Amino acid sequence: MLLWTTRARTLALALFGVVVVVVFVAPIATVIAAALAGAWTGPLPSNLGPKNLSAALSEENLASLAVSLQTAFIAGALALFVGTWAALAAREAPAWLRKTTDAVFHLPIAVPSVAIGLGLLIAFNAEPLLLGGTKWIVILAHTVLVLAFAFSSVSVALDRLDPAYRQAAESLGAGPTRVLLRITLPLLLPALGAAAGLAIALSMGELGATIMVYPATWKTLPVTIFGLTDRGQVFLAAADTTLLMAVTLVALLVVGRIRRR
Repeated sequence: MLLWTTRARTLALALFGVVVVVVFVAPIATVIAAALAGAWTGPLPSNLGPKNLSAALSEENLASLAVSLQTAFIAGALALFVGTWAALAAREAPAWLRKTTDAVFHLPIAVPSVAIGLGLLIAFNAEPLLLGGTKWIVILAHTVLVLAFAFSSVSVALDRLDPAYRQAAESLGAGPTRVLLRITLPLLLPALGAAAGLAIALSMGELGATIMVYPATWKTLPVTIFGLTDRGQVFLAAADTTLLMAVTLVALLVVGRIRRR
């Protein structure tokens, strides 16, 4: 808006395009190229083929992918439920309590995810809540990490809602439950869908906390990718990463289609 000449706008768009290519497109393209490469000793990969991608579809990798999908959808659903409930409750609370709630729910993204994983591992590694060594501690870690984003999305959407809808329903005799189910939640559906998609995408790629708490029977695909890179199997890791990106994109498309319906 502050660029008045065609030349200035063209230069600004060109600069923006270069930044997008360097920061976003190039890394993803490099991963895909490495997934197809048999060797990479020069500026460009060589011996291109689907060998690595075929290896990425092994039984072990597909099992890790299934674990990632289950964890993402369960954690996303839990985070969406708790985040929505907290946002609705905080809306009616005093200002000081609302600020406190906001700070508490955003705390997990203010500290390293490794710290969250270690804290959960220590807290839930003894009776009466013994979750260590089970899949539930992984799901709990993912829920805690994506909860802030679900809470924020719903809180912002609530702030933008026109209170006239609720006031009109209440003036016609609708109780709090009916207003919530028939007015507030339907108006929040776009925000709920966006929050669910973001939670699933973040959970699918989470590694820091997961690697602290995961048991051998519940290994997500990012943990498998980390293990491959640690052993120097970069091309196989790139193939697994490509598979992870593709499945995450499909999952987001499915969530978006459900949201539109």
